[in-house]
Amino acid sequence: MGDCYNGPGMKAEISAIVESGGKQYRVAPGQTIDVEKLPASPGETVELDRVLMVAQGDQVTLGHPVVEGARVLATVVAQGKGDKVVVFKYKNKVRYRRKRGHRQPYTRLSIDQIATE
Repeated sequence: MGDCYNGPGMKAEISAIVESGGKQYRVAPGQTIDVEKLPASPGETVELDRVLMVAQGDQVTLGHPVVEGARVLATVVAQGKGDKVVVFKYKNKVRYRRKRGHRQPYTRLSIDQIATE
């Protein structure tokens, strides 16, 4: 697989793919990600234990379905809401119009450490 590449000018020694809220994220220490809302307040440390893959240099460990003993430690930076999504339903000629908005809550995490045992 070679070096793990996580964006412009950012190479990581270790990276992982974690699952949170039904979605998968590729993470590396020092990275900030937005995940589905977690029940934690800003400043708390959370542990993501659904680690699907760990890559350290050229060594890649895949889980079946998760990597045993691997976990990602992260700090909650903020709780927030995403951009508003407007849902507008319309049927012509029958005066039917419905407008609703939705803002998805999220938790912003700062990845501290990827621990493997």
